Amino acid sequence: MSALICGSYAYDNIMVFHDRFKNHILPDKVHMLNVSFLVPDMRREFGGCAGNIAYNLKLLGGQPLPMATVGSDFGPYAKWMDECGIPRSHIKVIDNSFTGQAFITTDMDDNQITAFHPGAMGFSHENNVADASGVKIGIVSPDGRDGMIEHARQFVEAGIPFIFDPGQGMPMFDGDDLMRFVDQATWVTVNDYEMQLLQDRTGKAPHEIAEHVEALIVTMGGNGSHIYTKDHRFEIPSAKTSKLADPTGCGDAYRAGLLYGLMHDMDWETTGRIASLMGAIKIEHHGTQNHRFDFAAFEARFIEAFGRGI
Repeated sequence: MSALICGSYAYDNIMVFHDRFKNHILPDKVHMLNVSFLVPDMRREFGGCAGNIAYNLKLLGGQPLPMATVGSDFGPYAKWMDECGIPRSHIKVIDNSFTGQAFITTDMDDNQITAFHPGAMGFSHENNVADASGVKIGIVSPDGRDGMIEHARQFVEAGIPFIFDPGQGMPMFDGDDLMRFVDQATWVTVNDYEMQLLQDRTGKAPHEIAEHVEALIVTMGGNGSHIYTKDHRFEIPSAKTSKLADPTGCGDAYRAGLLYGLMHDMDWETTGRIASLMGAIKIEHHGTQNHRFDFAAFEARFIEAFGRGI
């Protein structure tokens, strides 16, 4: 059985500015900003929430089934998906449109300036959950606004339990919209910053959100994560890392771990730790889809990290 992963596919164009933004952006001139940064280092990575989640779930031995809209420039990414054994049966190409593009410039203080072009994501509502078969679980991750709304509704109509993962899509929705998603979803996952936004917009604290779903999962970076159910809060520790190379995509790796645990009917203590270790492995590598392992190696590291088996 597969996990239907609704969300974005994107190219991440990552550039490094060998100086500090603060040396070139004058505070008293921000109203007439006109700056140019020379970026001798640049790399293009495969990204997007659905792409990253699918990649990580496949590493764990799960069966991801991504559903997304992409542009006519998707060829290199399509080849990568084929190499990874990830199906493209529900990847729809929108002619005369670009695949989503993130342009990220980082300075020597690790500050970032990012511009994002959604491109074909704006057509995500043209995909329909009902077109996918053999689906056990789903996730609605950041995508076009209409697509996120439609896919949540379609999961409910199909009787498929799903995770609501608003992520960077949070600003597109007001409190009523967000509560509608919460009421439709089986599980909700956010990071601590997004949890504060969710609370501000809905007026509901984490334990109150948890009353509407089977679990609310809140990640807190190196401080681990909390999993709220109706009658308990599980405190999940973070896993130790050998180095902190790049945090981009760690949340998506964590969500793949959640999907894997849920698909295998694991308890929250185990599911949360699988997710935590996925995030730790990802942060040790640059880019969002450059880490690799087999399940035996993952299980050995799990025992080392948590003193118990999966």
